[in-house]
Amino acid sequence: MKIINQLTDLKGSQPDPFIISDNGKFYIYCTGYDGVYCYISDTLENFNYYGKVLSVEGQKEYWAPCVVKIDGNFYMYYSSMPCDSDDVHTQAIKVAVSGRPEGPFEYVKDLLPPFSIDADVKVNDLGIYMFYSVNRYEGERVGTYIKVDKMSDPYTLEGNPIDVVVPTLDEEIFQKDRFVKGQHWHTIEGASYFFRDGYHYCLFSGNCYEKDTYYIGYSVAHSDEMQLNKLNFKKYPDDNTYAPLIKSNDYEYGTGHNSVIDVDGQLYVVYHGRDEVKTSHMDTRTARICKLFADNGVLRVERYK
Repeated sequence: MKIINQLTDLKGSQPDPFIISDNGKFYIYCTGYDGVYCYISDTLENFNYYGKVLSVEGQKEYWAPCVVKIDGNFYMYYSSMPCDSDDVHTQAIKVAVSGRPEGPFEYVKDLLPPFSIDADVKVNDLGIYMFYSVNRYEGERVGTYIKVDKMSDPYTLEGNPIDVVVPTLDEEIFQKDRFVKGQHWHTIEGASYFFRDGYHYCLFSGNCYEKDTYYIGYSVAHSDEMQLNKLNFKKYPDDNTYAPLIKSNDYEYGTGHNSVIDVDGQLYVVYHGRDEVKTSHMDTRTARICKLFADNGVLRVERYK
C-alpha cells in the first residue's frame, strides 16, 4: 500500500520521505531538484500534494529534509548544493525555519561543510542531537557513514561527533573502483533514530539509492543513557551479517531512506521505493508506509502490497 499516490505532483515522485504530525495533521517532506516539497493528510493515507515549502536562490538538489518542532517553531534540516556545481560532494547540511509546518521555510545558515547529508534531528530532555552522514577516505572500507553530534541550540553543532554506523559489508558498496582502482566506495546514509523500551535504534540505508539492491538496516544500543552522543550502537545482528529490515521484493524495488513515526503507540516506517526495476534515468521513487514492531532490540515490519 502506498502512502502517497501520484496525484497532482508533476514530478511524480517522493524521494527520501520524512514524516511528522502536528495539530492533528500529518506532513511528509521530500527531496526535490529545485526545492523541498510537502504533502499533507489528516490520516496516514490519502496525502495531498501541498507544494514547494523551501527554495533558496543559487541552490539546487535539495536532499533528505528533516523537520522538527522546537519551542513552537519548525526547523528544517536539509542539504543542497550550488547551482553552478556538478559535484554532489558539494552537498552541505543547512537549517531553515518556519512558524508553521507547511512553511514557507526560510534559510538561516549552513551547519556543516561539504560533504554532509541526511540530517535526522532528535530532541529529548537532555538536549538536541543530529545524526548525519559524511565521507571517510581512509580505512579498509572507505565511503559515506553516519555520525551523531549534540547541538547547543537548533542552529549550532557542538563539534564533537561520534561514529554511529560504519560500512562493514560488501552489500554496502555504492560503486566499485569509484575514485581509486581496487578501492570500493561504500555508503551508509539516511539515519532515522528512535527510542523504545530501553533500546535506541538507528535505521539506515545501505549501498546506492539508484540500485534495486538499496535496503534499510538498523543498529541498536541497549542503554538508559539519553545523551545520544554517548551511545555505542551495534549493527543488527552483527557487523558481518547482511540482514535487511526492508529490501526489494517481488512488488517494490530500491527500498530505502526512511523516517519513523509513532501514532498512538504504533510505530510506522515511511520509506521510498519503486514499483518497477529501474530502467531509466527518471526518478520514480514514491513514498510508502508499513508498520514497525520493536521487541527487545529486534525490529520487524509488516509490509503492504
